[in-house]
Amino acid sequence: MPPSQNTAKACGFECIYKLNCKRSFKFQLVYGEMKKGVLFSTTFLFCCLLLLLDCAVSLPLCVDSRAPFTLNKTLGFCPYNGSTCCNSTQDAQIQKQFQAMKVSDPACASVLKSILCARCDPFSAELYTVQSSPRSVPVLCNSTVPANSSQSKAAAVEDFCSQVWDTCQTVYITNSPFAPSLQGQAGGPQIKANATKLTNLWQSKTDFCSAFGGTSTNTSVCFEGEPVALNKTATPINPPLGLCLEKIGNGSYLSMAAHPDGSNRAFFSNQMGKVWLATLPDKESGGTLKLDESSPFVDLTDQVYFNTLFGMMGMAFHPNFAQNGRFFASFNCDKSKWSGCNGRCACNSDVNCDPSKIGTDHGSPPCQYQTVIAEYTTNGTGSQPSSAESAKPTEVRRIFTMGLPYTSHHGGQILFGPEDGYLYFMMGDGGGSGDPNNFSQNKKSLLGKIMRIDVDNIPSAAEISKLGLWGNYSIPKDNPFSEDKDLQPEIWALGLRNPWRCSFDSERPSYFVCADVGQDLYEEVDLITKGGNYGWSVYEGPYLFNPTQSAEGNTSVKSINPIFPILGYNHSVVNKNEGSASITGGYIYRSTTDPCTYGRYLYGDLYAGAIWAATEDPENSGNFSTNKTPFKCAHDSALKCDSAPGSSLPALGYIFSFGEDNNKDVYILASAGVYRVVRPSRCSYACSLEKTTATNPTSQPPGPSPSLAIRWSNVSGYLMLLQFSSILMILLTLL
Repeated sequence: MPPSQNTAKACGFECIYKLNCKRSFKFQLVYGEMKKGVLFSTTFLFCCLLLLLDCAVSLPLCVDSRAPFTLNKTLGFCPYNGSTCCNSTQDAQIQKQFQAMKVSDPACASVLKSILCARCDPFSAELYTVQSSPRSVPVLCNSTVPANSSQSKAAAVEDFCSQVWDTCQTVYITNSPFAPSLQGQAGGPQIKANATKLTNLWQSKTDFCSAFGGTSTNTSVCFEGEPVALNKTATPINPPLGLCLEKIGNGSYLSMAAHPDGSNRAFFSNQMGKVWLATLPDKESGGTLKLDESSPFVDLTDQVYFNTLFGMMGMAFHPNFAQNGRFFASFNCDKSKWSGCNGRCACNSDVNCDPSKIGTDHGSPPCQYQTVIAEYTTNGTGSQPSSAESAKPTEVRRIFTMGLPYTSHHGGQILFGPEDGYLYFMMGDGGGSGDPNNFSQNKKSLLGKIMRIDVDNIPSAAEISKLGLWGNYSIPKDNPFSEDKDLQPEIWALGLRNPWRCSFDSERPSYFVCADVGQDLYEEVDLITKGGNYGWSVYEGPYLFNPTQSAEGNTSVKSINPIFPILGYNHSVVNKNEGSASITGGYIYRSTTDPCTYGRYLYGDLYAGAIWAATEDPENSGNFSTNKTPFKCAHDSALKCDSAPGSSLPALGYIFSFGEDNNKDVYILASAGVYRVVRPSRCSYACSLEKTTATNPTSQPPGPSPSLAIRWSNVSGYLMLLQFSSILMILLTLL
């Protein structure tokens, strides 16, 4: 029988960036022994051509490299509401700076206020940076916004830089921000007087705008006197009419990971602690998942403590698994049944927690159950790691062990960052209604956090002890603790309740998306960024949280700058009668199989009554809208799909997780089996893009967003250069 609603909600199913495209094109070359100068010449030329291709796009990012956050009210001085980079304290500081300028002219004062307040703009990092150098004022638009710009004109302002000069050139400004301090820029003589006019500082409007002006392009923004707005004049993006699924397996699994060797194989694991290596059927083949239940890749059931609340929660394969055979498992253990379950309790004096005051939870004392990350290897089981079909259940190294104060909300997913290679570990608040010990907001606790650790550089035992680490790992130097000394060094983000399934966008790895399970009211999706605070338990989603009992060490509303969800839903949307829900995070869909879903974030609810497809518009803006998307099984599905009683939806049971293979096809891991998203026409869903894509399956999916189309249009400008370069390469090979 399926678990009851309350059981499912309590167990591990709920149970159980840097938002900036890099300005430089990251390109790594692995050099072998080069015996010919020709190879070096052609490779070097090819790299130079790649460097010409512009991958940069405007993204919301604050001057401190943090993501903007959402306010529940408008700032008192600066005209920003919603997404902003300023809290009320910073807003007051800007107001104080403005008042100290003692500007008597109303028109000039209005212009100066808007310029000072640009530091609160969600795009302030870009506005205040030119060639990696900080500026005293934002880049002032000194021309009309060109037609190919992603920035829209909110008002008919042409040449805002000239407007600033014309308005303020003869007005005295105390401690003017327009002093000629930009390195290498022309300007008049340095004026020592406290109050100056622009004409005292700069020889002409041309010199002034040469120093402070700039234009908006596809890859940058400028300030035009009002908050930056991206162009929304493109054709609206229509949501997909429905998701078509095919059932390829009957097994019930909790996690899926594509084989790192790029093949059509994937690993599946269940909550009890078994991992299988499976072969995925080719699309349109009518085949099923090739997986031998009697022969797991590795069996960790002797180490894993399993019941409805605990088990194996995640697995991750090292980015170089095909060469080194290293993989990792995240699971729970019972210290009364296994001697290897011996971590320090998360409730300790460092976090102002006394285990003796917690009491028992479901009859268990604090920290009887623990969360573990352990490392394993395929070495010795095959001629090379990528061909290994089994591994020994013997730990190579214990990465992490920590005792859990309660019996729920312990997350457990692990992922390797696609750009940095570090291991990310998603940890819930430890359990208890309303986070009674305030672990999520406690910067010394690792509960209610996303951690980021280095498993490639292992310190000595003495150093681990000295640093107070929880296992065998080191700390990346750019973790947020380097900026916030109060944070434990492992912490990447905080203020989460129970993150259940996170993913990196395969096309934009800076997009790290996590679903966080709510308590009584709201299920949320967060865009995770370095040092971000996602509000729990001060907030539940966008709502202030009112606990039934006061928590120890309560965090006040005014003391945090929460980042509010990009998506979410109220419990009543899923279950109007009982009001229960539990979100399951998915993936930003990047397969060509369903071109009408391309670029949308797919996620669902544990109770399998709804799947959503969320659209970001404009792309890279951080602004998402979502649609509850119909779904059904293809009539020619490899395995028969049962229908839910009293519903037209397939009977998936519970949606435990989503998965993604090496072709970027997305899978649903449900209690009723494994389902794959297939082309819409197999379910008679109309998709105008499907036929075009099918005729050229290797091409980029037809423009699901304006920015993507613009990016590809830039490539055409280099075609003649590429043709010339091709000829040059041929000539070089003849040398």
